[in-house]
Amino acid sequence: MFEQLKLDNQLCFRLYTAARMVTSAYTPLFKDLGITYPQYLVLMVLWEKDHCLIGDITERLKLETNTVTPLLQRMERQGLIERKRGDVDTRQRIVSLTPKGKEMEERAKDIPLCLAQSIVGHGITVEELKTLAPLLDKFIGALSTGV
Repeated sequence: MFEQLKLDNQLCFRLYTAARMVTSAYTPLFKDLGITYPQYLVLMVLWEKDHCLIGDITERLKLETNTVTPLLQRMERQGLIERKRGDVDTRQRIVSLTPKGKEMEERAKDIPLCLAQSIVGHGITVEELKTLAPLLDKFIGALSTGV
């Protein structure tokens, strides 16, 4: 067997596994909120800047429209967001938080700390966590340039 084809030698497998495990670790934290991890991501975008175009949300989350649209439809049915046509260009859809979606921010404010606390002390330090985000940003930037 070629060394480069061993699963343990694949960075992509580590990233895939880490992403799945992070999403899984968030799941119990979202139970009381009644949301999923992808919904949490959309809410974070809207908490930063409400009244976004769908295209802005897809760009920010690095997802395709056909992935985000069903997610937004479910969130609208849950009463977290509303989608309206743009005033100037009616082809545009503007996504806004409802009062329930805005209230969710207060309820979710401790989630990042809870997740970090569950990781620190299990073989990783706060300092290591702090270096991970910039390194991943650099990695994502390298991939987005067409590697």
